[in-house]
This record gives sequence, structure tokens and C-alpha cells, in this order.
Amino acid sequence: MSNGGTDDDRATGETDLRPILTDTCKISTEGLDQITLQMQVSGRSFGEAALQLGLVTAADIEDARAWARRPASRGEPGLVEAAIQKGSGRVRRMLSRIGHQVQPGRNLVIVHEPYSPRSEKLRALRTELMLLADGSNRAVSIAIVSPLPGEGRSQLAAELAIAFAQLGRSTLLVDADLRRPRQHLLFDGTDVHRGLAQAIAQRNNPYIHAVQGFEQMHLIASGGAAPNPLELLSDAHFKKLVDEWNSNYNFVIIDTPPVADYADGLAVATVAGRSLVVNRAASTPYSAIKELLRRLATAESQLLGAVLNNF
Repeated sequence: MSNGGTDDDRATGETDLRPILTDTCKISTEGLDQITLQMQVSGRSFGEAALQLGLVTAADIEDARAWARRPASRGEPGLVEAAIQKGSGRVRRMLSRIGHQVQPGRNLVIVHEPYSPRSEKLRALRTELMLLADGSNRAVSIAIVSPLPGEGRSQLAAELAIAFAQLGRSTLLVDADLRRPRQHLLFDGTDVHRGLAQAIAQRNNPYIHAVQGFEQMHLIASGGAAPNPLELLSDAHFKKLVDEWNSNYNFVIIDTPPVADYADGLAVATVAGRSLVVNRAASTPYSAIKELLRRLATAESQLLGAVLNNF
């Protein structure tokens, strides 16, 4: 395959060919690592690097491009839908829509300051939480909850998801704060208007965004502020989505709104089955923490512990 294919790759969305080629050609995790290294060394696209390594054929790539060229106006299945139709059961369960790639923003300390005190403490927290997964075939899904706004809940959710992905654990970060979502502010390029809220309301799957630099991590945005968040998060379709995520990821981290203001976080904690409390040092009143713990006790959710946020 010549370098002359690069313009065509851009025209048909070469980055979107990755999930189809990975599944239809049965590329292993080791193969993906080799492709990533080849891309970095040679500057080639995913398809070109895979072809150079002999992991795909030119026919495989042209096949994927053919699906990408099909105009939506014909009513024919798009690239992602084609992957689902042709791919394995795992892909069909996990994906119905793939969004564009997003990039970790500058406020995510664990990415940009990996040796800072905060990053070290995040890795320590990651280690403690990973002990829960040892010997278990089930995913660990965790609702990140806090009593009040402004306690660092959203940033902790994002950085904890990144920390798991850095160890090669498949991780999904979900913004279930349908009141005042923040994950789209922490990851550059996220489309907040197409996400969880619309997926639940329309009974389909949300757009899943790959995260640049983290092959094992995906993000689902909130879908914007919704008029009936508690009803959506209490809907049976939300539980169905969480069950599907649990069957495809090692860790599912779910951001929620403050519990003192809304009951949404309790609904999410019940569906997730596990919860992690966040509060801010010298700021969160003891009465607010006590009330949150009382309300969590009524939810069917295992309390993993509490994080005292000093940052």
C-alpha cells in the first residue's frame, strides 16, 4: 500500500476503520501494540501500519473503506453499523455508534503531571480498588458520588478512569450527571449533545468516544442537560446499558450529580452496585457527609470508601 492512500484515508475517516479492522481481522492486543508502535515510528495510518506488519490485507482495507464510502442518504448502514453486522457478538453488544476521538484536557493532572502528589495518590487509590476485581470475572462498575457541588467528583472520575486505562485495563467513563455535566469540559472535542440522555430516551446505545493516547479507554458524554434526569436514570434501559458495559469492560466509572441536590446519584449507585464517596477537606460539612451516607445505606450499593479531596 503506497503513501498515496493517505488522502483517501482522511476522506473516508481512516481512524474509524480501526474497530472494523480489529474485529474482522481478529487483531490481538499484541498486534494492536505493534501497529501503534509502527504508526509512531513511520507516521503511517492504522491501516497502512497493519498492512505493513502483515496483520491485514489490502482487500481487508478496501472492504472497510467501501463501507465508509456509502452515503447516509442511501439509507444504507454506516461504517459502525456495518461493523456490528459483520463483527463478533462482543462488538455487536458494545457498539452501535462510535463518536470521534477526544483528547484529555490540561486540567487532568494524571496525564500532564504524572509524578505529582495527586497522581501518586490516584495510583494508590487505583491499587486499592483493583483488589476488588482480583479473582472475579465481573466488571467493577463504580458510581462516583459526593454530597455537594464543587468537591472534585467529576475530575476524580476522569482521572481514575485514566489511571485504570494506563494499566491496560479496558475502562469506560460515563458522564451520568445530566444536570450540570462536566466531562465534556475535561476532554477536548467531546460533543456533549449526543450521549447518554438521548440513548436512554430513544432506547438505543450512546456514542462511544475513544480517548487519544489511551487505547483501553472510552468516554460516553452526558448528552446535555435533560428535562427529566431522574426518570431517565431510573429507567430499565439505563440498567440494560450498564449490564452491557459490564460485559465488555474491566472498569466502568460513572460520574453523577451532587446527592444533596438531586437523587440521581443514588439511582446510579444502585444500578452500578458500587459507590465511592468524594468530599473536599475543610469544606464539606460533616452534616452533609452524614446525610449522604444515610441515603446511600438505603441504596443497593456497596460503599467502597471515601476520598478526601485536598486539591
